[in-house]
Amino acid sequence: MTPETILYIGIAALVSLGLAVFMYGYKTKYAGKFKWLFGVLRFLTLFFILLLIINPKMTADSYFDVKPKLPILVDNSMSIKELDKKNSVTSFLDELKDDATLNAAFDISYFKFGEDINSLDSLSYAAKNTNIAKSLAAVNELYQNETAPIVLLTDGNQTVGRDYQFVNNAVKNPVFPVVIGDSTKYTDLKITQLNTNKYAFLKNQFPVEAILSYSGNGTANSKFIVTKDGSAVFTKNVSFSKSKTSETVSFTLPATAVGFQKYTAQVIPVAEEKNKTNNAKYFAVEVIDQSTNVLVISSIIHPDLGALKKAITSNEQRKFQLKKPSEAISLINDSQLVILYQPDRTFAGVYQSLAQLKKNSFTITGLETDWDFLNGVQSNFNKNATHQSEEVAGQLNTNYGTFAIEDIGFSRMPPMKTLFGELEITIPNEVILEQMVDGFSSEAPMLSTMELNGTREAIWDGENLWRWRAESYVRNKNFESFDNFIGKMVQYLASNKRRSRLEVSSESFYYNNNAIKISAQYFDKSFVFDPRVPLSIAVVDAENQERTVYPMLLRNNFFEVDLSLLPAGNYKYTVSAEDQSVARSGNFTVIGYDAEKQFNSANVANLRTLANNTNGSLFTSNQYQDLANRLLNDNRFATIQKSEQKTVPLIDWKYLLGLIALTLAIEWFIRKFNGLI
Repeated sequence: MTPETILYIGIAALVSLGLAVFMYGYKTKYAGKFKWLFGVLRFLTLFFILLLIINPKMTADSYFDVKPKLPILVDNSMSIKELDKKNSVTSFLDELKDDATLNAAFDISYFKFGEDINSLDSLSYAAKNTNIAKSLAAVNELYQNETAPIVLLTDGNQTVGRDYQFVNNAVKNPVFPVVIGDSTKYTDLKITQLNTNKYAFLKNQFPVEAILSYSGNGTANSKFIVTKDGSAVFTKNVSFSKSKTSETVSFTLPATAVGFQKYTAQVIPVAEEKNKTNNAKYFAVEVIDQSTNVLVISSIIHPDLGALKKAITSNEQRKFQLKKPSEAISLINDSQLVILYQPDRTFAGVYQSLAQLKKNSFTITGLETDWDFLNGVQSNFNKNATHQSEEVAGQLNTNYGTFAIEDIGFSRMPPMKTLFGELEITIPNEVILEQMVDGFSSEAPMLSTMELNGTREAIWDGENLWRWRAESYVRNKNFESFDNFIGKMVQYLASNKRRSRLEVSSESFYYNNNAIKISAQYFDKSFVFDPRVPLSIAVVDAENQERTVYPMLLRNNFFEVDLSLLPAGNYKYTVSAEDQSVARSGNFTVIGYDAEKQFNSANVANLRTLANNTNGSLFTSNQYQDLANRLLNDNRFATIQKSEQKTVPLIDWKYLLGLIALTLAIEWFIRKFNGLI
């Protein structure tokens, strides 16, 4: 308590004493014992009441033990089952759970991981991919400010994600890998990686790159073959030795027919190979007759142009051209979409050509935009802009229904810059992003699409798109979410096909180790997205004609279904709206590739490097007691005693109110018993 509080308590005691003496010691009618008894009770009552008014704060120290955390990460991928080590994992976990000493020393949590990480309830060993680095980073984030050594039960074979050996910068706690699987190295010849484009253009050549690897002590001679419909389209003899363990084969194949084309790449196994599954890989390309030409026109140099180029060309179907206004006029007619970046008066000829040819356009404005010119050269939108700049953010309009948009975290993106003023769109339009200033809606659009007389157009009022693309990478470790959003904008704006009341979006083929997702939108008769009408998809296996119906789940402004559990094969589908006479059909192919079947032993070398880089240690699945002893005897993981000081106001001490009631009650009963009332 502070000196001021102690002074107030002293004054309260004196005041209470003075009032009690005045009431029962000066001219009192009570004599003897009653005078003293009533005086003491009244003093206590008055003093307790004044204490409540002063409300002094009391501090109390409490001590408690904090046990270190011990997250257990268990590999739930198919490779554990393929290596026939499920029993090893189960036995190790049973020992962990039954170890009373270890459970008393640590606060243990269990997680399972494949491509993602979840709490451990049961193990299915069905995950199609393994991402060890992502799982370690997730646990580190969960326990970032705590002592939490990580026990990692895995075979060390990772199929997606960055190299987990060198995550020591992202993982602050030691990692103790437990090797699940055989560490013996067998002779193995495999296709480590196969790279090709997803799309190719008719009568063109498309590149293919295959990386072959060999592990063994002797030499191996084999042949690399690519076949299509049972016929070889490329062959090459390859040889390996103990010193030459890999070879990259690069070649091109002709695109001779439009549509889905499936190929098989294979390196012929040698006689002593144990795992022959990894000797072959399937790949496919979709051959298209023409590409989408996107013409970007700008009179200035800006990082946004580079971001647009990367996003647009992330899909091989699209070609990107960047031209100055004077160079672009002759190319407009050959383009399906024209992007006008920060137009100024040099764009006058461009706008004349756009009007004559009725081409679709996408206008992006910013600090260098000449709004006086832009307001005069077209009549679809206008802005009374000043020369003052402002920072703006975007908020997704979840009711947007022209095409399906997934929220990529628009509201958390870095602010863009634009000229101060309110953008007004004068023709029917749909807002994708609403403009936000300092966290409040300006009630003006930031990004909108519009369609008039068969011509599609969009306006994005804000520069620094490149920051959004960079932020997308920071969050997701890839540019995919931002590039997909720009891709959907381009796909819609580059097309003039008439809208249907049921729009379905799917790929012609999928690899079964990736997500297989189909999305759809249903519109009412006014072409307004209607989320109230349930959609379902009927999928038919082309081989056995087995038909399965799946409900499609609503996600913001579209419906989606995840068919990732489908095995490899050819499928037909029909998306239909409940109680409506509209449906859309299509087909797709799932190409088989089991990434988790590519391994025949545990990756001990990478796990040892991980342990060394994080100041941990490597153990095998039969060394449970060694691991437990190491954890229990490591001073870094000792239980810590912490103290906590709590400050409690006296008014929260309910017993004081009880004492006040008690003193008053005693005084009343004494008076009543002695006939003094």
